[in-house]
Amino acid sequence: MPLSMNRAVFITCAVTGSGSTQDKSPHVPRSPKQIADSAIAAAKAGAAVVHCHVRDPETGAPSRKLEYYREVTDRIRDADTDVVLNLTAGMGGDILFGGAENPLPLAQGTDLVGAQERIAHIAECLPEICTLDCGTMNFAEADYVMTNTPGMLQAMGKMMTDLGVKPEIEAFDTGHLWFAKQLIADGALEPDALVQLCMGVPWGAPDDLNTYMAMVNNVPDNWTFTAFALGRNQMAYVAAAVLAGGHVRVGLEDNLMLERGVLAENYQLVAKCRNIIEAMGARVIGPQEVRDKLNLIKRAPKG
Repeated sequence: MPLSMNRAVFITCAVTGSGSTQDKSPHVPRSPKQIADSAIAAAKAGAAVVHCHVRDPETGAPSRKLEYYREVTDRIRDADTDVVLNLTAGMGGDILFGGAENPLPLAQGTDLVGAQERIAHIAECLPEICTLDCGTMNFAEADYVMTNTPGMLQAMGKMMTDLGVKPEIEAFDTGHLWFAKQLIADGALEPDALVQLCMGVPWGAPDDLNTYMAMVNNVPDNWTFTAFALGRNQMAYVAAAVLAGGHVRVGLEDNLMLERGVLAENYQLVAKCRNIIEAMGARVIGPQEVRDKLNLIKRAPKG
């Protein structure tokens, strides 16, 4: 397949994530104010989209508390810098088994709830975009499984679509793209899908270019795709995504380092990403162009 470089690129900044990074860098935001401030700084640096999780302000542990999401949403919307809001809906599908010999009972840290509870903050905050992790997979931890059954994804996808919130399909492997196409065929998602190609996440698709292009080649022509890789390959995948016709994601959720030995802030990663895009001869587009491209509606939350 001949490459078709993207000449008008949007940047997503994944601000904090839900991984155990809070004690690895002082720049990983914890409180709703810190998360919102970091998102706004990233937007000022050139991110058109900010992807937000929330954390317990004291411990930094991942959280699903509605009040944290509402505060982050309100702070970002009240800022004088426009940005497209993308909230995670990935929490609530975590299973920690008890070990190889005694998988049951489930271990502390299991967080498994129903579809409606998993997207309660989406219904409350009404972001333009929310994520839909489109498959069950093993992660790096020995007994942890991220659980997203076909039935759960059908239910969550339909709820998101009915709310008028654009699902961002998170594809960690080619089978996730296959199932996303089925969600569209079944009417749970709209045909003009948005997909994030997640490269190098153990144990999903590795971040080699052959696997990446297999993912790209499985994205239908009428979908929009973005891509990222973890850690030291984050910036290399900025170039790879643009070259293959896609958009890009950077941020502290995926990578803590600006360069070897230098801890990054989100706005610095966005600025470095923007320099790469522009050096390639492409243009970085803003939030309103993203809304027009993806048919997004910026709305105030309920209440």
